[in-house]
Amino acid sequence: MNNIIHPLKPIYNSESKILILGSFPSVISREKRMYYANPQNRFWKVLSILFQEEIEDKEAFCLEHHIALWDVIQSCEIIGSNDSSIKNVLFNPIEELIEKTKIKVIITNGNKAKELFLKHFDLSLPFYSLPSTSSANATYSLEKLCNHYKIIQEYCGEEN
Repeated sequence: MNNIIHPLKPIYNSESKILILGSFPSVISREKRMYYANPQNRFWKVLSILFQEEIEDKEAFCLEHHIALWDVIQSCEIIGSNDSSIKNVLFNPIEELIEKTKIKVIITNGNKAKELFLKHFDLSLPFYSLPSTSSANATYSLEKLCNHYKIIQEYCGEEN
């Protein structure tokens, strides 16, 4: 197994208030060079429903709503897109990103991101672990995911 380096830059700007962390990009996301690029992943669908808007430009959408996107892992050994196969992890410098922004909360997307984040980082910010938006997480309907992800709206508003 080869070590794979994360090919995506974080999406953020100085006004970002919420940081959503995945584990590591899927094969499709790595190929397309975009977070949650697999059309079966429900991440963008959930955000589209919550904010009641079509998402054409994903990066612009995130910046407009003060959302930063990144992953916990900078590089690792992984088989395909299988989080359970992840080994030999090097972590992203998440603290550095937080220092450049107005991040007020960290949200992890899925159990592997939660496990690795809690194991490696100890930041004094509110933290929420949300269910994976991956289609592999069939126990969560789109409606259930939306109910969990509503917390994003509480932190994205101008008043925060």
